[in-house]
Amino acid sequence: MRVLVTGAAGFIGSHLCEFLLGHGAHVIGMDNFITGSAENLTAFRDRPGFRFVEHNVTQHIDLDGPLDWILHFASPASPLDYLELPIQTLKVGALGTHNALGLAKAKGARLLLASTSEVYGDPLVHPQREDYWGNVNPIGPRGVYDEAKRFAEAITMAYHRVHRIDTRVIRIFNTFGPKMRLNDGRAIPAFMTQALGNEPLTVFGDGSQTRSFQYISDLVDGIWRVMERGNSDPVNLGNPHEMTLLELAKRILRLTGSRSEVVFRPLPVDDPKVRQPDITRARTLLGWEPRVDTDEGLRRTVEWFRTKVGRG
Repeated sequence: MRVLVTGAAGFIGSHLCEFLLGHGAHVIGMDNFITGSAENLTAFRDRPGFRFVEHNVTQHIDLDGPLDWILHFASPASPLDYLELPIQTLKVGALGTHNALGLAKAKGARLLLASTSEVYGDPLVHPQREDYWGNVNPIGPRGVYDEAKRFAEAITMAYHRVHRIDTRVIRIFNTFGPKMRLNDGRAIPAFMTQALGNEPLTVFGDGSQTRSFQYISDLVDGIWRVMERGNSDPVNLGNPHEMTLLELAKRILRLTGSRSEVVFRPLPVDDPKVRQPDITRARTLLGWEPRVDTDEGLRRTVEWFRTKVGRG
């Protein structure tokens, strides 16, 4: 099996490359390092069966030879990134997805689009099922990411219907684990970096907004099952166990043994108040649900962050 992974140097993309290599696939990793890191590739860059191509997928993608799967993960993914890179975020969601689909059409390959729970926006339905259309502010600062992914889903389904491309769409909820950037800007890396550096943990708003956190190995297992057993319908991949961000901060303080205090800052514009996946479809279609306990996943992630904090 020959697989292209776009966004291969990112947090999720690099874990996915390593998993696929372990399952005997020949993997082509593609990234332009706009938010990815070459360090994420070091564990497998020299392994037989892996080839890396530095390329911006908003430009035409040209690869020799056959392809069986295309896993399209290229995109800034944290609020810090897409607020600093709004145009690049929109372009990779639109042009990048268009180019990936064109390659899938040319190669007769199956394509998986990495979409996001952010397509639900600040949801008025809780928990969020795949048939919920979302509540998104298209002109707000977060809209560049939300609408990029909503467009990506729309063009993926258009290619599926018009060109009969074999497509998959996953909506990824908050995911964490080793290889996250220290300055990623999302809650878990921010809290861990602050706690291990004995700095105050910054909680936005009053900390009552909720999120659901899944460990990276559970997500990768879900992606594999979607590619093998899924269909063209979107599938939520996330942990249905919901917690407040203040509770998350307290858990990380406990796990790190840090004496840092919690400080509160104003809530960002359009920040979702709740986020929890309904994973009935994943359970029914794929036999999938998260297996790594949140605290166990946090322990593993803290140990990785300990090796990084202090050396950048």
